[in-house]
Amino acid sequence: MFDLTATGPEIDKAVYKEKLATLREALLDAQYELQHKKSFPVVIIVSGVNGAGKSDVVKALNTWMDPRHIQSHALGKSTQEELERPAMWKFWRCLPRKGAIAIFFGSWYSYPMRQHIKGAKDQAYLDEYLDDFMRFEQMLCDEGALILKFWLHRSKDNLKARFTDLESHPNTKWQVSRQNWKDLNTYDNMLPVAKHVLEKTSTEQAPWIVVSAQNKYTRDLTVGKTLLDALHNRLNKNQPQPTAPLPFPIAQNFDPNNLLKALDLSQSLDKKAYKKQLAKYQKRLHRLVHKKAFRNKSMVIVFEGNDAAGKGGTIRRVTESLDPRLYEIVPICAPNDEERAQPYLWRFWRKLPRQGHTTIFDRSWYGRVLVERVEGLLPEKNWRRGYGEINDFERTMNLHGVIVFKFWLAISPDEQLTRFKDREATGYKRFKLTDEDWRNRSLHEGYVQAVCDMVDETSTQQVPWTLIEANSKYFARIKVLKTICKRLKAELK
Repeated sequence: MFDLTATGPEIDKAVYKEKLATLREALLDAQYELQHKKSFPVVIIVSGVNGAGKSDVVKALNTWMDPRHIQSHALGKSTQEELERPAMWKFWRCLPRKGAIAIFFGSWYSYPMRQHIKGAKDQAYLDEYLDDFMRFEQMLCDEGALILKFWLHRSKDNLKARFTDLESHPNTKWQVSRQNWKDLNTYDNMLPVAKHVLEKTSTEQAPWIVVSAQNKYTRDLTVGKTLLDALHNRLNKNQPQPTAPLPFPIAQNFDPNNLLKALDLSQSLDKKAYKKQLAKYQKRLHRLVHKKAFRNKSMVIVFEGNDAAGKGGTIRRVTESLDPRLYEIVPICAPNDEERAQPYLWRFWRKLPRQGHTTIFDRSWYGRVLVERVEGLLPEKNWRRGYGEINDFERTMNLHGVIVFKFWLAISPDEQLTRFKDREATGYKRFKLTDEDWRNRSLHEGYVQAVCDMVDETSTQQVPWTLIEANSKYFARIKVLKTICKRLKAELK
């Protein structure tokens, strides 16, 4: 339970200066050790009662440490670019890389709390957001982040006295705004909401620390010492073990043992029928994405599949229907150094399209539960938690109006071998074939099981997988286009 009535010890200026000298030196040492090791990022949330001195705390941390390696974010009203993407997008892109510190002045908690405090949204609305935040913070922690959440608190009477005192002096009167007094009038409504949020979302890995802000010296030293202790604890021990993902309902629509074997890969389409249907569905797709209703939507199309299954050719047939100014193709390969320094999903978060646009991923975030699993690049507990993280990510997109398609293009081993040999013998196709492709054939059974598990765990009612029988390239391309057109038509009613 959080006590929002307690006050901290009173520290005078002389004691503050004495303690601060030692604290600043220790914080700088810890910060440079963090920067040198680059083993984890630090996320600091400074939230609390308006008028409790949040900006002063952020200034102090930037003064005490090297501000070149601190990112401070005061994220207020969303810009148009941010409004056209999921609500968390503006926070996703501000996350610090390993070895750096990010301070969020306010946070992802601010908007839903304000909505509930002023009565615009009910408790269920707030709790749904809080559940999402907990899963997001758990994912960051499992990726190695150190998260500290500070709630700065003052009593109502103390705030009133402070505002009155500031307004009585010409040199400080500007520090008090009309909004401060408005917030004070809603203090009694805010208090139970704040307690609920703190109690529900304070976890062992991402705790809330309530700091009495009635004495500014106590407040600042408490924040600084808490940060220092947390840095020392993490720098001097191994990374925390990932926890089990929070439960999230998955639609169990498939038999994972027979999923791929049940596909009829003999399905085909002759060239004449293919050309006729290609023209029909490309025209239909073009009309759908130019409908007025699509301006408030966006589209993400994920292509996964066996090597040489025809993903590139299928992508070309899809994009022939689209305005090149309104889509982006993102080919995914091994992460670079910048991407390795961020949470696994970061490089996909930043590529989400704005409204009216489309992003096509040639391979995707599913590498976590496919290649990283099969190749043994991650411990089992790590790739297993990927299912829950992926479902949360896709649910977030879906709730924001992103229409997500996921295609697995399946071909038989014999058809794959034929295509490999064709690529090997054709000069302009040789670039498509690598030693890695040949080696992956020896891992076929491992990929079969991984794909079956992936579809079973991540095919939800809102964001389902579509399995494409791709031994016939013509058949596969038409099935993909049909699927996109059918879903878009339903979504844009």
